[in-house]
Amino acid sequence: MATDLVKHVTSGEGAEPLTILSGLRLEIQAGESVAIVGSSGSGKTTLLSLLAGLDTPSSGSIRLDGETLEDKDEDARAALRAGRVGFVFQSFQLLAGFTALENVMLPSELAGRRDARERAVTALEAVGLGARLRHYPQQLSGGEQQRVALARAFAAEPKILFADEPTGNLDTVTGARIIELMFAMNRNSGTAANGRGAGTTLVLVTHDENLAARCDRTLRLSQGRLDG
Repeated sequence: MATDLVKHVTSGEGAEPLTILSGLRLEIQAGESVAIVGSSGSGKTTLLSLLAGLDTPSSGSIRLDGETLEDKDEDARAALRAGRVGFVFQSFQLLAGFTALENVMLPSELAGRRDARERAVTALEAVGLGARLRHYPQQLSGGEQQRVALARAFAAEPKILFADEPTGNLDTVTGARIIELMFAMNRNSGTAANGRGAGTTLVLVTHDENLAARCDRTLRLSQGRLDG
């Protein structure tokens, strides 16, 4: 998935570039669940953004669902993600002016799916929010908002789900429920929609060792390189 990946950032004109990732290599199999752990500031979120095509590396090669990213512009990368990739972020990333149903429908609509509404309703019911379809984010608790985000990620039946500290803003009990939902949907998604025997691939950034232990594999990021 990633070969000889390097990412440099600069803090301003004339400043020395800071190396976030250095010569990193990574391969993730279809249907696998992988946790990426590391200390704060180790570049976990940067790595996730690169793997998902949300950011571009300074050098190196990334393949997403079999397609090389470095030769694609931003629009082409977005088109590749549509219908294939789902995201769950720590900050929920819901649109305030959209209802729960509209938030969940959006990725499927952008992918041109005619059954976007049906998919969204089914996904929201699966996370226990069938009675909250017309509520706006500000009318929902943090846990409910994250469940909407999870439903949004899975409504399009993605081949790959990227999750960045998905329980970071939640209390312990609510976070545990989100984790259970995420793994259940990971196991039960993907086969019919994507024509694969495996469920949706899960790539998860977390600081929670217990959560990481539930994944098939744990990769540790340190000094720009991965172990595991």
